[in-house]
Amino acid sequence: MPRPVKRRKVCCLPETDLFGPLNSRGSENDVIVMTVEEYETIRLIDHEGLMQEECAQSMNVARTTVQRIYNDARKKIADAIVNGSVIKIEGGNYKLCDDTSANQRAGCGRCRRHRQSI
Repeated sequence: MPRPVKRRKVCCLPETDLFGPLNSRGSENDVIVMTVEEYETIRLIDHEGLMQEECAQSMNVARTTVQRIYNDARKKIADAIVNGSVIKIEGGNYKLCDDTSANQRAGCGRCRRHRQSI
């Protein structure tokens, strides 16, 4: 029996889940689906500047898992840019962060949305 897949911890869902070229023809074949956990690795590593090990701790998975998810996400982004495809962020195997403290209303504190609401 295979080991069950561990759900990745995600701070928040993206505010916008559809990205693409302004001159897109809207073809259904040109849509690349990026999972929420792929989005989260891009956000944590590229936007927040975390190392893969820190990203892995934040998402509660192994560093090698983060590395694989990150590589998959970057390939999808490159494909979308080179071929002019639309990226849609949806699905995946994740759970939203539910850490709370006295200084935070919700989330782990890494999310832009939660930092603005403090």
